[in-house]
Amino acid sequence: MSLLQRVERAQHGADIPNTGALVPVGPGAPPKPAPGPAREELLREIRVRLQDEVIRAFDALREVSGAADARSKVEGIFDRVIDVYGFAVTRDERLRLIEEVADDLTGFGPLEPLLRDETITEVMVNGPGHIYIERNGKIQRVDSHFLSDEHVLRIIDRIITPMGRRIDESSPRVDARLPDGSRVNAIIKPLSLVGPVITVRKFASKPFTVDDLVRFGTATAEMFDFLKTCIEARLNIFVSGGTGSGKTTTLNVLSSFIPEDERIITIEDAAELQLRQRHVVTLEARPQNLEGKGEITIRDLLRNALHMRPDRIIVGECRSGEALDMLQAMTTGQDGSLSTGHANSPPDMLRRLETMVLMTGYELPLRAIREQITSAVDLIVHTARLKDGSRKVVNITEVYGIEDDEILTQDVFVFEQTGVRDGKIEGILKPTGIRPTFMGKFKANGIQLPPGEFGIPPEDLTRSGPARQGKGRWVVGETLQPSAGSRPPVGYGRAVVAGCMVYVSSMGPVDPETGQVVSGAIKEQTRQCLRNLKARLEAAGSSLDKVVWANWSLRDPAEFDIFNDEWVRWFPGDAPVGQGTLMPPLQRHAGFRISIGVIAEA
Repeated sequence: MSLLQRVERAQHGADIPNTGALVPVGPGAPPKPAPGPAREELLREIRVRLQDEVIRAFDALREVSGAADARSKVEGIFDRVIDVYGFAVTRDERLRLIEEVADDLTGFGPLEPLLRDETITEVMVNGPGHIYIERNGKIQRVDSHFLSDEHVLRIIDRIITPMGRRIDESSPRVDARLPDGSRVNAIIKPLSLVGPVITVRKFASKPFTVDDLVRFGTATAEMFDFLKTCIEARLNIFVSGGTGSGKTTTLNVLSSFIPEDERIITIEDAAELQLRQRHVVTLEARPQNLEGKGEITIRDLLRNALHMRPDRIIVGECRSGEALDMLQAMTTGQDGSLSTGHANSPPDMLRRLETMVLMTGYELPLRAIREQITSAVDLIVHTARLKDGSRKVVNITEVYGIEDDEILTQDVFVFEQTGVRDGKIEGILKPTGIRPTFMGKFKANGIQLPPGEFGIPPEDLTRSGPARQGKGRWVVGETLQPSAGSRPPVGYGRAVVAGCMVYVSSMGPVDPETGQVVSGAIKEQTRQCLRNLKARLEAAGSSLDKVVWANWSLRDPAEFDIFNDEWVRWFPGDAPVGQGTLMPPLQRHAGFRISIGVIAEA
């Protein structure tokens, strides 16, 4: 039962039980004297007397104008109690008792000292008797408690009432925020069996900056420079990670890179983003009212945001069907949009997006969903909380295409652990040696990259590489044809003469004049393979009619009959001995459906 509730009961003649004390903890709190049974009994009696005096002064306390006024009035009451009954207390005990009563009258009770402690990042109340905190990534229990379930409920009401939200048996859970922006979740009976539960995700009084995250070891300054360049180039980015991995903090820092001259619209369940730009419109979802009406979801706000002339849209977190609206916004003019999602890895984030789109209830083919994701999402920044409690960016992954109904990704940067020192994991986010396909977009947008290009290897036009098309939405009029040096890394077939035989490695369906893979149909690709094979054998002093053994690799074994029809047309008599194998990934990624290797007489 809360103090004010106890006051009201006392005014009606109800008995007030002695329920014990609230003890603040944490750095800055007064040291706790070593108590003995007699001392504890004395402090308990003082609390009872103090509560009696507060009840008598109820009308005056009801009009307190703030924490300072409440503390001043409680101090006067406390001093009178001490003088009247002749109690002897230490200075620390006096301060602690006064703080308990003042916090309960105007603040959040036992949560107040924990919320003021800047070293605490999370506060967890598991019923009235158990309070836990997270500090430096580690969870620990604190020596503090509420008086009763009703006391916890009163604090919850004090948090959510200014936001126009409610919590009761018909709506036993709620998301809210504190005045400083800290996120709050509360859940009560009948859903919680341990009593009212409060979880507070604290935010720093000042938003973290790049320098802060670099100092914390979240990532290197060079990696944030790379991400800043991606934001300026208007790449669409998802920040993924597990619970408490630092997704929102990372999103806040990334959003700080958005230019000041752009209109930004943020959409959240409970507003917690702390953007620094001037032209920001903050939208917040609304739950149902007492009559079960008036709910405004993130999906509703996303649709409305498209009519508000946004340059960029930031959704605090995609949890369900709003993912479809977010993907559509990313591909219909709001390039450079940002969001977060819960996932254990970048591939898991993509699978979760698929699931969330399916949660809309629309019967969309999985291929269509994956094509939408591939077109919309350019980069996934994955965060993780490591075993030592530290939070780091562990992957920066590009989404660059789709093949065989599978979304193609590649890590551009990965976290490499170098060791453990004093219980802390050490490592660095370093380039993988893969050049992302969107590097050309930086130049198209007039963005000058620093020397070394963040450690990303330069484009090697002398080396054959997969022919990947850029995303058409990136640059209007952007050429989709790969450069002359961008050719499949396989499929040209190497011929080796040994003794009386010519050995030709797998020949792919590559047009020798353009360097491109021919039409995707298996029949046309088989013909191109055999044309290339014929030319290569003749250049080595052999021919098709001297082939004695062949090996063909098929992407899809079900296409063997179509391949075989073409094969027997080129070998109408006794066809060479041969065997079939399943195509390796490198050839599949190059767009092959067939490749052929042979052994022929010289």
